[in-house]
Amino acid sequence: MKTRPTLLFTALFIFFLGSARAQTLTIEKIFGGDLLKTKGTGAVRWLPDGDAYLTMERNESANGRDVVKYDARTGNREVLIPADKLTPQGAKKPLPVSGYSWSSDNGKLLIFTNTKKVWRYNTKGDYWVLDMKTGSLKQLGKGLPESSLMFAKFSPDAKRVAYVSNLNIYTEDLGNGKISQITHDGGGDIINGTFDWVYEEEFDCRDGFRWSPDGKYIAYWQSDTKGTGTFYLINNIDSVYSTVIPIPYPKVAATISAVKVGVIPSKGGKTKWFSLPGDPRDNYIPRMDFIPGSNVLMIQQMDRPQHTNTVWAGNAENMNLTTLLTETDKAWVDVYDNIKWLGGSKFFTWTSERDGWVHLYQVSRDGRDLRLITKGSFDVVSIQCIDEKGGYVYYIASPDNFTERYLYRSRLDGQGESERITPAGMPGIHSYNISPNGAWAVHTYSNCTTPSVTEMVSLPKHDVVKVFEENKTAREMFQSLNLRPKEFFRIPLTDITLDGWMIRPPQFDSTKKYPVIFEVYGEPAGATVLNSFQGGDLWHQFLAQQGYVVMSVDNRGTKVPRGREWKKSIYGQIGILASKDQADAVLKIEQMFPFVDKDRIGIWGWSGGGSMTLNAMFRYPDIYKTGIAVAAISDLKLYDCIYQERYMNLLSANPGGYRDGSPINYAKNLKGNLLMIHGTGDDNVHYQNLEMLVNELVKDEKMFDMLAYPMRTHGIYERDGTTLHLYTTMEKYWKDHLEAGPKNR
Repeated sequence: MKTRPTLLFTALFIFFLGSARAQTLTIEKIFGGDLLKTKGTGAVRWLPDGDAYLTMERNESANGRDVVKYDARTGNREVLIPADKLTPQGAKKPLPVSGYSWSSDNGKLLIFTNTKKVWRYNTKGDYWVLDMKTGSLKQLGKGLPESSLMFAKFSPDAKRVAYVSNLNIYTEDLGNGKISQITHDGGGDIINGTFDWVYEEEFDCRDGFRWSPDGKYIAYWQSDTKGTGTFYLINNIDSVYSTVIPIPYPKVAATISAVKVGVIPSKGGKTKWFSLPGDPRDNYIPRMDFIPGSNVLMIQQMDRPQHTNTVWAGNAENMNLTTLLTETDKAWVDVYDNIKWLGGSKFFTWTSERDGWVHLYQVSRDGRDLRLITKGSFDVVSIQCIDEKGGYVYYIASPDNFTERYLYRSRLDGQGESERITPAGMPGIHSYNISPNGAWAVHTYSNCTTPSVTEMVSLPKHDVVKVFEENKTAREMFQSLNLRPKEFFRIPLTDITLDGWMIRPPQFDSTKKYPVIFEVYGEPAGATVLNSFQGGDLWHQFLAQQGYVVMSVDNRGTKVPRGREWKKSIYGQIGILASKDQADAVLKIEQMFPFVDKDRIGIWGWSGGGSMTLNAMFRYPDIYKTGIAVAAISDLKLYDCIYQERYMNLLSANPGGYRDGSPINYAKNLKGNLLMIHGTGDDNVHYQNLEMLVNELVKDEKMFDMLAYPMRTHGIYERDGTTLHLYTTMEKYWKDHLEAGPKNR
C-alpha cells in the first residue's frame, strides 16, 4: 500500500515574518490555477568516464529537443545530437523522446517514443535507432503493432536489439532489419519478459529479460498467472453499457503467479529453465541478472512469507545452481538494488540489516566471506555511488535527525569511520546524482521553507561548480505570502519518542484553544514527517489559514531510518501498533500544548493513511471527532499478497492479526463524523474496500458520508475538475464537522 500520490501542488516558499498577515490561499488558487511554479533541471545522465554528462534541451527552431553534452569541470557545452537528426524521413518534427540509451560502443542511440501506459507506467511504445556515423534513423519492430514494444536493449556487440511485444521476446538485426521471435508461448496466462501487476507494484519489476555479456543468451522471467484471481473494474461512464476491465491480482492467501527464470539462445532455440527448489507458487523471484563477464546469473529467490532471500548462482551453459548467500529475518527481508561487482567480479556488494541497521557489505563471489563496509548505529537510506577506483561508497543517511537526509561516505575496505559530505548549516533533504568516478554530483536541496536548489558540486569537498536552478524568483514571491512555517517537535511516549510537525494558524493566539487536524500515513511504505519542501504543502497551509492547527506524526513502522527494531516492531500487527502510537501521541500532545482543543481532533489520510484514519476513528472513537479516509483499505485481506503478507505473515499463520488490524472489524465503534472517498477505477486499493465497509456500517446503523469518483484511479486526479472538486469537498467537510478557529479555554 503506497503513500498517497505526489499531488500537483504549486510550489511555494514558506517564510513567516513575525506578525505580518498572511495572504489568503484558496482551493482554486492551489489546485485550479497556476499560482507559482518552481523549476528543475531535467534529467542528467553521466557519461562512463564521469567527467561529462548529457541532458536534453529544447530546440525551438526544430520544434524538438537536442541531446547536449557538458563538461562537468569547465561547463563547456556541445550539442551532441541536434533535434533535426531525430526527425524521421518525411516527418515534420523530431521524435518526442521519452527515453534513450546508448550502445556499448556509443555508436548508436536507442530512442523510446510514442509511449503507452501498462498498469501505471508508460512502458510500451515505439523504438528507433540512430546510427551516429551514418546519421540514419530507423524504426524497430516494423510489422508489429504500433506502440507495442517494451524494454528494448542493444546486444553487447551493438549489432542487434531485443525487445518484448505482446508478451513474447524478439530480436532484430540492425544490419538487415530481420526480426526473429524467440519465444512463442506468451499470451493469455503466460507472460514472457515482463511481469504481472503485483510484481510491478511491490517488487518494482518491469523489464523482464537480460542479454548475457557475450550476447549468446537471453535470460528472462516467465510468469504463469493462471489461477491467480482476476479482479474486475467496471467502467459505467464511457459508454451506454458498462465495460469490464479484468486485472489479474493475487490478494492475501490467493494463488500467486508461478514465476521461473529461463535461458534461451539469442538467435532462437529451446528455453532451458533453472530448477529452483520449492513450489514456484510459494516463492518469488524478485531479482535476476548476469554476473559481469560471465554467463552466470545471480538469481534471488524469496519464500512467500518473505522471511528468506536465497541468492543463487545459475550457470547459463549447464543450468547448475549453487547458493551464494542466504538472508533471513524473523519478520521480513527487503529487496535492494545496490549490488555492484568489484575486484574483477571477485566480490559483490550486498545490503542487509543483519546487525540491526541497514548497511552495505562486501561478499566474496563464493559467498563465504562477508565484511561490513558502512558502520555505525544508523541506517543507510540509499546508495548513491560506489567508486571502486577511489575506494569509497557514497550514501544518504541521517544518524542525528530522522526528518532530514545527508550525504555520507565510507571506505570500501571498511576501515575508518563514516564521513559526512553534505556541509553543515544546510538542514533539510539532500539528494545527489553522482558521477561514476565519484568526482562530481548534481546536488538538489530543499527544506520546508526553501524550494529546491540544484547545483553541480565537486566531491568530496562539496564545492559548488555551477548553479543549475536556485528558484530565486520563486523564493522572492514566496516571501510575500508570509505563511506559517512547519515547526518540528518530538513526542516522548512511554517506550518511544516520535517525530512530528505542526503548522499554526496565521493569527495564532496561544491563550486560546484550537482544533487540530492530523495528517497520517503510518505504514511501512512511507513517512510524513520530513523537513522537505513538498511544494510548500499548500493544502495544509490552507487549512491552517482557516483556523486549524495541522499536525503530523510518524509512528513506529513508518519508513524512517531508525533501525530494524523501529521498522519491524509492527510485524504481524499492521494497523494495530501504529494506530495506538498515533492515539498515544494525540493524548501526549494535548498535555504538551495547552492550545490543543481535545474536543476538536480530526484526522485524515490517503491510501495507507486512509486505512489509519479508519482505524483511528473506529478503535479510538473518543479521541477523534472527524475523519476523512481517502482510497483506504478496510480489510487487510483485500489487498495484494506481496505487500500485506510481507508485513503480516501468511493469513494461515496470523489470522488474529489480520482480523484485529482490519478497520472493518471495528466499524461498530464509530462515534464521530466520517467521510470516505474512493475512485471506482482504483486498480491498487479496490473500490470493493469502500463497498464492504459501507455494508458493515449500515448493518451497525452508523451514519457516515461517502463520495465515489467514477473511473478515477488510486490518485483520484483523472478527468476534468477532479482534484479541485476533491479538495473543495474536503474543505467543506472540515468546516461543517470540525468547527474552525480559536475558542476561549
